[in-house]
Parts: sequence; C-alpha cells; structure tokens
Amino acid sequence: MKINCLSCGHNIHLDDAYGDYEGEVKCFACRAMMEIKLDQGSIKKVKLVSLVKPAAPEPSESEG
Repeated sequence: MKINCLSCGHNIHLDDAYGDYEGEVKCFACRAMMEIKLDQGSIKKVKLVSLVKPAAPEPSESEG
C-alpha cells in the first residue's frame, strides 16, 4: 500500500502487515509525521501531525 505524504507528496510504501493499522508514520523524505488509520487494507484517515522545519543555515565565519 502506498500513501502520499501530505507535506511533500513523497510516496510512503507500507507493507501488507499494516492492513489494519492505526498510528503514526514518518515520511523519510521530509520527516513529517502523519497519523493514519487503515482498515482491511483501505485508507480511512490520514492527518498531518507535525512538520519538521529545515535547519537554518549557520553563518559562515567569513561573514561580518
């Protein structure tokens, strides 16, 4: 089963063992967390729980 990340659109592949699953999954592309509910292999709910903000670039020593 594939679920598209609600944050970045990356395809998340879930094994057949997740056919009846309720909990969180993590997108490994953007690290966003989603809460999902699957019932008999069908998607019942997908909700974005948290986003990971990209780290701010560190100022280089040659600046300023």
